[in-house]
Amino acid sequence: MRTLVYGFSVSVDGFINDQVGSIDWTEPDDELHQFHNDRYREIEVSLHGRRLYELMADYWPTVPDDAPPIMREFGELWTAKPKVVFSRTLPEVGWNSRLVRDNAVDEVRKLKEEGDGIIEIGGADLAASILPSGLVDEFQLFTAPIILGGGTPMFPPLGERIPLRLIETRHFKTVVMTRYAVER
Repeated sequence: MRTLVYGFSVSVDGFINDQVGSIDWTEPDDELHQFHNDRYREIEVSLHGRRLYELMADYWPTVPDDAPPIMREFGELWTAKPKVVFSRTLPEVGWNSRLVRDNAVDEVRKLKEEGDGIIEIGGADLAASILPSGLVDEFQLFTAPIILGGGTPMFPPLGERIPLRLIETRHFKTVVMTRYAVER
């Protein structure tokens, strides 16, 4: 069965964007960007909510030729990676993506059963709809040294605790990565 990973850059106070929706504070340096590129290569399927998909599709398929090589590399990785986009409002998706309008939990459960690699889930609203189902296996937090005071929280209110086990920490110049496995 595939492993489902939910990861994000997050502020110290738990937000993935600020009060106006900006993520300008998450700009990775070359070391972190290379880590993300390498990690993204290992992912079999990337799951996107509508807003994350629109943000990514707005930039990565058209990375300028004069952009740093590390950014052009991620653009190539992102456009080639199989993606499943969950949206009831998007008319269509591109760049090796498939649009799903139906029950996200059922679709994610099916995707997990179709292989034994890694699936990543992106988008706080999408993750919030999946978390109560118990399908997420791992959390990756890239905690930036900033307190935003509001914005979109990485985690929604939950009816039950999710016990975790710390499996890795890694210090970068701009963030600290912590990886947690869900204790079952």
